Amino acid sequence: QVQLVESGGGLVQTGGSLRLSCAASGRTFSSAVMGWFRQAPGKEREFVAAIRWIGGSTYYKESVKGRFTISRDNAKNTLYLQMNSLKPEDTAVYYCAARRTAVLVPTSARMYDYWGQGTQVTVSN
Repeated sequence: QVQLVESGGGLVQTGGSLRLSCAASGRTFSSAVMGWFRQAPGKEREFVAAIRWIGGSTYYKESVKGRFTISRDNAKNTLYLQMNSLKPEDTAVYYCAARRTAVLVPTSARMYDYWGQGTQVTVSN
């Protein structure tokens, strides 16, 4: 079993920055893809960004391109999401997810095998 623990959420003003972290642990961690999703109140969980653990190819939701950067530290088994120029519409619970095997376009929540508990990000006006 794999455990994912997010941290780094909080309250920030519009235009501010936050850096989310996701620490992976458990049986020998092996993941082909890791991603970030978010869910705002009353809305479905949506894809934000993903990265291939080997090679580092990245994928982003259109509305966060140029503002968010996903990265990973393979040695630390840690995933990051640097969020800049935050907007009120970025307010949501952010979840880290991992998929065991490779997939062509890892943007659907159904593709992921493991999930963290989530961390709240609130962007005020």
